[in-house]
Parts: sequence; C-alpha cells; structure tokens
Amino acid sequence: MIKTHLTALVAGTLACGILTNASAQPALKDVFTNDFLIGAALNPRHFSGDSNDEVLIVQKHFNTITAENAMKWMHLQPRQGEFAFAQADRFVEFGQKHGMTLIGHTLVWHSQTPRWVFQDQGGESLTRDALLERMREHIHTVVGRYKGKVHGWDVVNEALNDDGTLRPSPWLRIIGEDYLVKAFQFAQEADPGAELYYNDYSLEGDRKRAGALDLVKRLQAAGVKLTGVGLQGHYHLERPSARQIDETIAAFADLGLKVMITELDVNVLPTPGSGGADVSTRFGADPKLNPYPEGLPEEMQQSLARRYAELFNIFLKHRESVTRITFWGVSDRSSWLNHYPVRGRTNYPLLFDRNGQPKAAFHAVVDAGRAFSRAD
Repeated sequence: MIKTHLTALVAGTLACGILTNASAQPALKDVFTNDFLIGAALNPRHFSGDSNDEVLIVQKHFNTITAENAMKWMHLQPRQGEFAFAQADRFVEFGQKHGMTLIGHTLVWHSQTPRWVFQDQGGESLTRDALLERMREHIHTVVGRYKGKVHGWDVVNEALNDDGTLRPSPWLRIIGEDYLVKAFQFAQEADPGAELYYNDYSLEGDRKRAGALDLVKRLQAAGVKLTGVGLQGHYHLERPSARQIDETIAAFADLGLKVMITELDVNVLPTPGSGGADVSTRFGADPKLNPYPEGLPEEMQQSLARRYAELFNIFLKHRESVTRITFWGVSDRSSWLNHYPVRGRTNYPLLFDRNGQPKAAFHAVVDAGRAFSRAD
C-alpha cells in the first residue's frame, strides 16, 4: 500500500496548491483519530502564551504534547535539592486545559544533566549507591508530582552508541548496566499507572537496532514495566529508507511493545557527519550547508511532501502497534534543526512554515490519512 498511494497522493496535493485559510484546514488529530495520537514538542513560549500563532496550531491539530526541554534534569533540578517546577507546571496545566495526552521527556539521560548529579561535595565521582539514591529521589519527586497527569515518560533516553553498545555515560560508569533497570523500577514505583518508554535515535540502522532489541529483551527479562519504544524519527529526505523504517517498527512490535515516533522531522539541508541526533555533535557555519536562507524552492517542497507521504503510509501500515506520532516542534520557525548541528541555518523540516501556514507536506500527510481510511 505504501507504493500504491504515494505518487498519486503527492501529485494531487501539489496540483491543488497550499490552502492559506486556517479554518479550511482539516485538523491532523481528526484525520488520524482512528489511527494514532498526533502531537508536537512544546517549548516555554508555547505554554506561556508568547507564541500565539503556534499555540493556535497546537490547539487545532494536536491531541498530545511533549515537553521539549522543561522536564529535563537541568531545568527541573539545576542544583541539588532545588527543584524548579514553574515551567513544567505550566506545561501540564496547558495540556490539561486543552484535554491533551501529556508526555514527560526525559528522566535519565547522559546530556543536559548537571555535573553535580555525578559528584560528591569534593567534586569526586559518586559511589554506585549514592548515585542510585540521587536517581531514585529525582524520579520519585518528578514523576510523583505529576502522577495521574502525565500519561507516559521517556524514562531512559539515548543509552546506546551507533554500533548498538551501551553509551559510556556516567550512569553506566558509576552504576553499571543495571542503571536502566533501576530507572524503570523507580519510575514505576512513583506512578504505577504511567506508561514507560525507552527513547532513542537512528534505531533504523542495523547495528543500533540490534543493540536496542537486545536491551529491550533484557529489560523485559528483568521484569520491569516497559510499555513501548520511541523511535525519534529525525529523518532526512532519502535516509533511512522506507524498508528500514518499516522493518524497525515491526521488530519492536513483535516484542509486544507499543511503538511511537517521538521526535519527527525531516532535515532538508545538507548535513555533515553521520546525520544522527547526538546533541553534542556540532559543525562550523558554512554557506554551502545553508543553501535556502530565503525560502525552500518548489522542487524541494515537493521532495519534502513525497517523503512525508511515504513516512505516513508506513506509520499507517503499522497503526495496530504505532500509537503516537509527535513532531519535534510546531512550525519551521521553532525547529531545533535551525541550530543543529550547525547554528544559524534556515531549515524547513515540519508541516507548517515560519508564518504558521500549512505546507505541501501538510496536505500530503492529510491525503495519506484520508486515502488510507477510504482503502480500509
């Protein structure tokens, strides 16, 4: 079905042109109401009301939201014992006000975790037991505060290298491999009703996928609650392939897990390096890496639309196991890809442009959903 609908969908979308009347736009959450949740990652400008045009997009199109940064350790507990809940509280209040499914991101990660977490008062590395206690206290405090309000948590984020081995983070070095088991145990203790996820990028690669499947099996064997796996979905126009994405979703679904596309965007700019999503990867500015500062050419708009149609046909094929699609941002204006892995670029990875208008890619996604419903 992926190949059957793809060419016709995109051709029809581009021939009709882009609608500019917001009231005429079908809501994404309605198009996919029988398939999966549709969401976006929000930053503080969204839930504080400082980005009204994007807030209107969120209210109309999405039924689930993820905290892009507000629930990361560095923001919630920047100093030991000093919790700063103001932003996270506003995120939760916004989601509850609009009847949305809330996702917490993220409890245990090697990045954006303050240095003090891993050190004693003298600056020396903590013992295993001391770090486990800090992990337990943080998870119990954060998850406990939002018990019954946050539907699911990215408990552990990006624990794997690209070759599928465990990343040599301070968590692994100090605690050992069972730090992952402990993190899930603490989260389940804090809110037994919450869904708990492992989240990572580039799981479509053979070696990393194999490592993630092995990790998931070990967590399952340990008896911890693991509801699902988040495939981040930081894709490019031509990679990973449709086959790789299709096989990856099927592989995790075969383990009895829910599968979520948790950080979806499509990078249309030339990108040096491996093209992964390791936030520590940075490259210097180069005009050749920022070829469309004044706008995305029509040919590239069409390529982006075709890619999104392809992706959503894959997701729809697996709608029995795929439960959520979350875009990493609301519009091109707020995308992290404007500054990663090269700062100050002009990228176009989402369905809405910098003015909050739907792009050809938006209509390609809508048409994919409608075509699937008719075929079903």
